Amino acid sequence: MPPTRTELLRRQFHLTWALFEYHLDRLHDEDMLWEPARLCRTVRRSDDGTWLPDWADTEPDPVPVPTVAWVTWHIGWWWSVATDHLRGRPPRDRTDVVWPGDAASTVAWMRALHDGWTAVLDGLADDDLAAGATFPWGEGADMTVGDTLAWVNTELTKNVAEIGQLRLIRAAR
Repeated sequence: MPPTRTELLRRQFHLTWALFEYHLDRLHDEDMLWEPARLCRTVRRSDDGTWLPDWADTEPDPVPVPTVAWVTWHIGWWWSVATDHLRGRPPRDRTDVVWPGDAASTVAWMRALHDGWTAVLDGLADDDLAAGATFPWGEGADMTVGDTLAWVNTELTKNVAEIGQLRLIRAAR
């Protein structure tokens, strides 16, 4: 019997997560803030000691190359907000999401996001996939919970590939 739609989305998520675990297990503090290019997007310590991301409301051209720290912050931001939306909670603001500051804390954060997302997935049935959803598309979009789940899988896959490539390039240098 073929998998249900929710099972298929879960399988895809778990495959992406297995690829992420490969890199999470190998991340070191030296990987996090390594800048792979002169034009770089990273996180920076604020006056109060928190780590805040470089941000532009309009994407610059050329687009800065992100650090692993920035990509993991980005994952933390969009994944937290996606989880908030699907759990019916007020979504947190981008400025409320801060990078934890080192590899071990970041890996723990990523794994906590995984666990929270797995709980969301475990609470969904195929009928739930057709419900309307606004994130990440905004109000008035004709998108569904199923679209959001597929987007999370795709966005996570892209970010995992970015982290893996950055880690491998740094190690090869």
